[in-house]
Amino acid sequence: MSATTRTSAHPSTSTLVAAWAVPVLVIGKFGLISGIPIAVVLIASLRDHRSRALRWWTGALTLAYATPLTLWLTGPSEAPSLSKYMSPAMTAFLAATGVAVAIAHQVVRRRTTDK
Repeated sequence: MSATTRTSAHPSTSTLVAAWAVPVLVIGKFGLISGIPIAVVLIASLRDHRSRALRWWTGALTLAYATPLTLWLTGPSEAPSLSKYMSPAMTAFLAATGVAVAIAHQVVRRRTTDK
């Protein structure tokens, strides 16, 4: 019996679920709650030292989320929630970024399981 070691990143199922939950929550107008799965994906990609490509994707998603969140919290906005503060273009951009990150995690997972 031989021991096998992973040579590339292999996102867990919970990471994939969290990655796919981000665009669903953003489109469903739960913008502030979508920070939870973003944090899960960010922590998972930072903990695995072999996932450098996924770190870039996750970093882009985190930046795309942190920008409107920071503007909403620090600005003179009277919007009662992050989802109402974001324009339709920003919502679409954040959802598209979430989909891109989820696809990147899915592709990396498929490549590592095919080997």
